[in-house]
Formats: sequence, C-alpha cells, structure tokens
Amino acid sequence: MRILAFLFAWLMTAPAAFAATQATLYRSPDCGCCLDYARYLKAEGFAVEVVATDDLADLKARHGVPDDLQACHTTLIGNYVVEGHVPATALRRLLAEKPTIAGIALPGMPAGSPGMGGSKTGPFSIYELNRPAALFSQE
Repeated sequence: MRILAFLFAWLMTAPAAFAATQATLYRSPDCGCCLDYARYLKAEGFAVEVVATDDLADLKARHGVPDDLQACHTTLIGNYVVEGHVPATALRRLLAEKPTIAGIALPGMPAGSPGMGGSKTGPFSIYELNRPAALFSQE
C-alpha cells in the first residue's frame, strides 16, 4: 500500500518535474529559417514562444549581443540569451552548468545547423556572449 501511495504522489508531481524549458524566440517577420529553428527546439522538448518583431537590433543590443556574433534570431532561455541556430546539446549544457555569462551564440547562419538547410562542413564554434573566446565545439 505504501508503494502505491508513493507512486500516486510521484505521478501527481511528475508533470512539474518534467515541464519543458520555456524559450522565447524573437525573429524578423520575414525570416523562415527562424520558424524551422523553433520547430527544432520544440522537437527537442523546449516550450517555444515565437515573437515576430521589427526591433531585433534593439533586443540584441539590450542583451549584449555584439555585432560580430549576431545571427538572424535571438532566443531567451532561462536567464540566458541564445543567438542563432545553437544545437540543443549546447543549450542543455548551458542550462545544466549555469555559467555566469550572458549567454551563447552561433554567429551567422551556418549550413547544417539546426533549422538551416545544407550539409555541415565542420564543427560549430559556439561563443560566450560578452567574450569572443569559443565556449563549445560541436561535432
């Protein structure tokens, strides 16, 4: 009987424990690859809200995204800003390790990155925001 009570209590709290991480993706109304990236994040288990805006430059500036690390969309996840088509493995690492940085960026729109067409030609260099040094290398 105790096992059933424990199991019932666990099942009642399980949805909260497995709640998807909320992500808000800001994109230009004219960009289609941003929607592909949002679909990718949803398939990876993130709860994604997509916001079309004509004010991406201001959003990027407010979140400290330098010009040389910018991409076509900006996503806010947890306490972090994520710039571009960053793979979910890097997002999960960021959220698990919780470094004291503003966020991470995969500059440009590299072929083969999540949400982009084409074939990947090499590892992706993902950068810490606020510093130009590479943080991760994705195989």
